[in-house]
Amino acid sequence: MGNDGGSIPTRRELVKEAAKLPTTSQLKEQLLEKQEYGWTTDPISNKPLERPITSDCTGKLYNKQDLLELLILKEDDSRRIHAERVLAGNVKGLKDLVDVKLEVEAGKPGKKEVGKSERWVCPITGKPLGAGHKGVYLVPCGHAFSTTVLKEIPSEKCWQCEEAFAPNDVIPIIPTDETDIARLQLRIKTLREKGLTHSLKPAKKSKKRNKGAEANEGDVDTTTDKKKKANPPTMPEKKPMINSASAEAIMKVVREEEKKREKKRKAEPNENLEKLFSKEARKPQAKPTDFFTRGYSFPDPDNAVGTG
Repeated sequence: MGNDGGSIPTRRELVKEAAKLPTTSQLKEQLLEKQEYGWTTDPISNKPLERPITSDCTGKLYNKQDLLELLILKEDDSRRIHAERVLAGNVKGLKDLVDVKLEVEAGKPGKKEVGKSERWVCPITGKPLGAGHKGVYLVPCGHAFSTTVLKEIPSEKCWQCEEAFAPNDVIPIIPTDETDIARLQLRIKTLREKGLTHSLKPAKKSKKRNKGAEANEGDVDTTTDKKKKANPPTMPEKKPMINSASAEAIMKVVREEEKKREKKRKAEPNENLEKLFSKEARKPQAKPTDFFTRGYSFPDPDNAVGTG
């Protein structure tokens, strides 16, 4: 009854209500909270977002100053490890970042509350940019606009700086739709295959490729190296240490003397072996006494007198 060992409760008794799937309103609240956090807080330092603001290929927003300070730290630093987890390998240098130019909401001076991020608006429509309002920025200029501008005023150039951009270089800020996330992943994949970064700048070549290029440039020298490896130089034969005939004769005499000494050593008797096999060693030793015979003596059978 009280789960004290007297009875084993069944699953039906423990689980009274079945698990319910979240409703659409709950899902919307979760997405709104996620967007609110992404539009107002730096995910690495957990500080309010303040200009200058930068973004990676996934559309996340970061405080540029804090991010650069963390990238300078050593790889084994705890703060650097936390930053690498959040960045998920998308940021390895400045070329992987694009500075997002957000228009601040016009108002009274000092309107920005302490501990909260600035409020941004679209410079064309005047609509707010943030949670619940979809926004995008362009690569490579970085100007941010509302998504309604793309639909109402279609253009192939930025509406502020008139710099040309491709349709694939329109990056949604804090994307939540699966289609937008999949498009961004495909975009960065194709850019890396072309040797470009998120900012459309050429990626830094690795050291391995540089070494390969240097080897290709020196093809003339490599042919000679291959020939040297195929026909390595022969080592000169070692000359004998003894050059004169008299020295060889002396060595023969020394060897013969050593052989004679070895034969003599083997022929001479060994004192240790003689002691082992001498007559004294063959004599029977006194019978040992133990605790059974201690204090008693037994007559010698050879000298025993017969009883008659």
